[in-house]
This record gives sequence, C-alpha cells and structure tokens, in this order.
Amino acid sequence: MKNSFFTTSRSRRLGAIAIATTAALALAGCSGGGESDGPTTLKFSYLWSGPEAKVLETIIDDFNASQDDIVVKGVSSPDQQKQLTSMSSSNGSFDISDNFGENVGSWAAKGVLAPLDEYIESEGIDLDDFAPAALDQMEHDGQTYALPIAVHSFQLLYNKTLLDEAGVEPPTTMDELADAVEKLTVTDDAGKITQIGIGDANTTTTLTTMGFAFGGSWSDKNGPTPTDAGNIEAVDWWQKNVVDLVGADNLADFKAGEGQYLSAEDSFFSGKAAMIIDGEWRSASAGEVAPELDWGVTAIPAATPELENATQVTSSTLFIPTNSKHKDEAAQFLSYLLSPEVMEKFSLTLGNLPARTSLLDSDAYSDLENFEVWADALTSPNAQSLASAPYSAEYATDLGNAFDDVVRGNSNAEKALEYVTTRTENYTK
Repeated sequence: MKNSFFTTSRSRRLGAIAIATTAALALAGCSGGGESDGPTTLKFSYLWSGPEAKVLETIIDDFNASQDDIVVKGVSSPDQQKQLTSMSSSNGSFDISDNFGENVGSWAAKGVLAPLDEYIESEGIDLDDFAPAALDQMEHDGQTYALPIAVHSFQLLYNKTLLDEAGVEPPTTMDELADAVEKLTVTDDAGKITQIGIGDANTTTTLTTMGFAFGGSWSDKNGPTPTDAGNIEAVDWWQKNVVDLVGADNLADFKAGEGQYLSAEDSFFSGKAAMIIDGEWRSASAGEVAPELDWGVTAIPAATPELENATQVTSSTLFIPTNSKHKDEAAQFLSYLLSPEVMEKFSLTLGNLPARTSLLDSDAYSDLENFEVWADALTSPNAQSLASAPYSAEYATDLGNAFDDVVRGNSNAEKALEYVTTRTENYTK
C-alpha cells in the first residue's frame, strides 16, 4: 500500500502507535528478547555459509531442543565490516559470533569483546584440553576474549606421481627441499613454467610459516620483530630457491594463470604444482575435487633438528560482543558449541582440526586422507601462532607488501623486512 500524504490525525496516532509497537518488537528481536515470561532469545550471527551454515543450523536446533530457557536464532552474515560496525554501536545486533584468531587482540583493545574468564570458570571449560598455540591468540592483557572451535596447521603437501617421475623423496631438510624444488620445476623451450616445484597458495601465510621453520619469530613482548634472523633467512631462502630459480616475471606469469584455489584447476590438484604448503582443509577438498590425485603430506622440513615439526597455527574463534544484552546465556551456548561432541561434528564438516587436543585421535576423522599429519603438528612444541595484538592488521598488511616486493623481484629479504620495521613505529599500540 502506498503512503498517503493526506493522512488523518487518527491514522497518524494509530501509525505512531504501530511504529512504537514495531520498534518495541524490533528491539525485542535485536540481541535477544524481553523474556520476563519466556525463554531468552539469542542471535548467533556467523560468518560461515553453505555446508558449514547447514551443519551450524542443525547444531542450533539440537541446542534449542536440549533445554527450555534459551532459544538461539542463527543467521549467516559473512560481512566482517558489518559485524564490527554492529559491535561498535551501543546496541548490538547479535549476542555471539565468530571470527579469526588474529583479530582478537585488536578487537579486545577496542573494547568490543566481552572477557570470557568468568564464563570459562562458571561453565567449566577445560582450557588444558585446547591446543596451546591456538590459545595464545585468544588473550589480551592477561584476559581471554575468544575461544577456538576449529584450528589449522600448515604442512608440506606433495604429488607422489611427480616426485616419483623426478626421482625425488619427500624432503626432510631445507637443503633437500631446495633440491626437490629445482628438480620438480619444469619450463618449456621458451622458458615458460609448465610445472612449479613448490606452489604458493597464500604468500603471507607461506612465508610466515617458513619463518617459524627457520626458527624465526614475528613478534615478542615488545611488539613486531620482522627482521628476526630466522625470518630474514626464510624469506631469503624462498627468494633464492623459488623466485630466482625461474625469474620473478616468469613466476608472476605462472601465478596469474593459476586456477581457482581449491577448484579442480587449482595448481596442486591439477598437477601443475608438485608441492605446496597449506592447511588441513586440503584433505577434504582433495577428496571432492581431485579424487584421483596420488598425494602425500609431510612436516615442513626443519632448518635444524631442533625445529622439527615447526608449523603455524591459526584459529576459527567464537566470542561474545560487549554490547550483547544476554552474555550469561550466550556463554551457555558458547560452552555448548565448544563441547567435544559438537566441536567434532562441526570441525569434521569443514575438514578442520578440532581445537580440543583430546579429539585429535578420534576415529571420526579417519576418512580424511593424511589428516593425521596436520593433527600431529598441532601439539608440536614448535607450533606457533602470529601474535594477536592491536597492531596485527597493520603488521599483516605491511608483511604482505614486503613479501610481494620480494617475490616480484623488487626487493630482497633484508631490505623488505627492514622497511616493515620502520612502519611498525606508527602502529596502533
């Protein structure tokens, strides 16, 4: 119905009453309801979509059926900026949500995350059962602001057929890896790359992980440490053994022609990349899009024996925003999501590692090929995560730009990372 300009005073009063009623209902539906005589309504806004959203909805249904005090309403909302905007307002639009471990410190510093320590105790959540490297990202100034439901480690995947054809064994040292990359990189008569020895799904993740494998550290208690000796050694290794081997322009042309990540045309799944450093979700993806691929996975070669099984750990986290009106009830639902049975169901759907180490040996993951290699790395003493600090987003951007300069041949490891050091002086503290 169109609005009439000639509205009578009665209709305006009725309209005002209707608007007030609608507003009251809207407020009741926003971040929980006025449940003085009924169950509390929680809004669970999650970034996941597709199959992950479907399994989340079944988990929500199970929770709602398990008790009478709380009704959870789930909504898939992948817009992270919209998520942060809601959390920054006085009245939020959701009571619980998810994000990634690297954002915890920044968001906690902004005051938009509710501290969880009280709820961890009241809900009896055993933090000793969670991967230590994952928990490192959950804290800010001595308090816990998020908890992981799924985690990820990075390992070296290899194409068994291509390694066999080249007479290469899965490398166990950096020298063996360099030798394998050279033997497995193939160019045509014009010098164009037809097969890369080691692929690069995400340059920043690959090189920060390599930094850990060389004994580097990307931060300490005083802040970013981009020029740590191990970091420079790792990036220098990549430049000399991957970039310089074929030439930066040639490598850029190859990367520009790569198929969509995790699709059948993905360079590793299509056989154009003999090796790649990537996460455990590759196991589930390989079964779906490259079932005929004969592949293996092994630990990233260690620069020294003491660095055996070095890897980077990242996390998918759950948190309660400060502006939630129903934090106690949200904490109960959070505890349910982190329970072993629910965590197993959810992480299995995504092909992700569970955050609870007690689940790593579960038979539920046995159908995921090579999954145990990523799982074993999760508890390695050499598993590390990037710091989750107020400056994390700025630091990640600058590292990404520095790595890009190196792989494009515009700089070298030392100069690129020294420039990042100059940038850190202006970071958010």
